[in-house]
Amino acid sequence: MRILIATAGSRGDVAPYTGLGTRLRAAGHRVAVATHATFADSVRAAGLEFRALPVDPRAALASADGRRLLEAGSGPGVMLQLLRLGRRFMPELGDGIADATALGTDLLLTTSTTTALGQVAAEAAGIPSIGLYLQPLAPTREFAPAVTCTRSLGGPGNLLAGHAVQAATDQLFAPAVHGLRRRLGLPPRRIAQARQGHPVLHGFSPAVIPRPADWRPSLDVAGYWWPSRDLRWQPPTRLLDFLAAGPKPVFVGFGSLVVPDAERLTATLLAAVRAARVRVVLQSGWSGFAAADTDDVLTIDDTPHEWLFPRVAAVIHHAGAGTTAAALRSGTPAIPVPAQLDAPFWSARLARLGVSPGPVPLRDLTAARLATAVRQTLDDPRYRDRAASVAATLAAEDGAAKVLTAIERLAG
Repeated sequence: MRILIATAGSRGDVAPYTGLGTRLRAAGHRVAVATHATFADSVRAAGLEFRALPVDPRAALASADGRRLLEAGSGPGVMLQLLRLGRRFMPELGDGIADATALGTDLLLTTSTTTALGQVAAEAAGIPSIGLYLQPLAPTREFAPAVTCTRSLGGPGNLLAGHAVQAATDQLFAPAVHGLRRRLGLPPRRIAQARQGHPVLHGFSPAVIPRPADWRPSLDVAGYWWPSRDLRWQPPTRLLDFLAAGPKPVFVGFGSLVVPDAERLTATLLAAVRAARVRVVLQSGWSGFAAADTDDVLTIDDTPHEWLFPRVAAVIHHAGAGTTAAALRSGTPAIPVPAQLDAPFWSARLARLGVSPGPVPLRDLTAARLATAVRQTLDDPRYRDRAASVAATLAAEDGAAKVLTAIERLAG
C-alpha cells in the first residue's frame, strides 16, 4: 500500500512520524512523508520518500504573529493568535497536501495540524484517511483542553471548554477547507461533519494519559512513536570529552520555541545553573541560544535526544510533546519551562507522574526559581527513581502496533 503521512509544524511534529514510517515500510508498505523542506533530510535519512509542503515554520514562529502567539501563552487569547498566524498560510498548506496526495497515495495519515485539510484531499482522491495525533484534542470531562488551560475546570467545565476550543479550531481551518473543497470540485461540508466517526490514534502512552472513558469509539491511544535513528550520526568529540570530564551535566534546550530575546534568556539560564552548581549542555535550538564553552558549559546543535538524555542528570526543556516524550523515554527527571499551547498540559503530566517537581513557567522564570527547581530535582532521589520506572513501562510498549493493525484492517 502507498501511504502518505502529511504533517506540518516544528521538528517535534515531524520526528515521530519518521520512526513510524520506517515501521510501516518494514511491514511492506511504500511510505512518503509530506512536510516542510527544512525536514527533508531527516525524512530521507529514514529511508522515506519526501514530498514538499509549503511554509517555513521557523520563520512563521519568528514573525510578529509568532511573537504574539508566544505572548498569549496558553490562555484564552491563544486561539485568537492562532487564527492570525494560521489563516495566512492555511490555504497554501491545503494546496500542498492535495498536491502531495495526488502524486500517488492509497492511504493518507494526517496529524492535528493537517487533518481538516487532509480529509478534503483524501475525499477528492477517493482514499481513506486516519488521524495520528500527538496531543489529546477531543473534548473530555477528564481534563481541560490541552492547548488553552493549565488546570482542570471540573468535569462539565472541561467538556464545555473542550467543545469551545474545538469550535474555535474549526474556525481556524474553515476558510482554507472551504476553498480547497471548491478547488477540488467537492460539495460544501462542515469540518464537524467530516470529524464524525473519523478514526484517530494518539501517539502517547496510556501510562502518561489514559484513554478518556467518554471519548467516541473511533478515538484510541496507541502509545509513543519514536523518531527514526539516523545511523550516520556520530557524537562530536567535544561532546564526548565534555561528558567524560566531570559529573553528569544538566541539559537545557527549548527546541522549536522562538523567543524574542535569546541573549537575555541565555544569561538567565546560565545564572541558574551556576547557582545550582551544575554543569550544563546548552542546545541552541530555534532561538539560537549560545554561550562560550568552558569546563562547565557546552553549547551544541541538534543532537538526538535518545542518545543524549540518558547521559545527563536532568532535562530542562520547553515541554513540547516530542521533548516531553524523549525525556520520559530516557528515564531522566525533568524541569519543564512551559511557554505556550500544550506545554503547560505536558508540564502538569510530568509532575503528576512524579518525574518532575513541577514547572517553572517561562513568563515567571528567574535564575533563582530555576536554580531551586534544579537542586530539588537532583537532591531528591524519588524523581530519578520514578523516571526510571516510567521509562521501563514505555520500553515495554509498542506504539506502532495499533497503527499497523488499523492499516491492515483497511487493506483487508
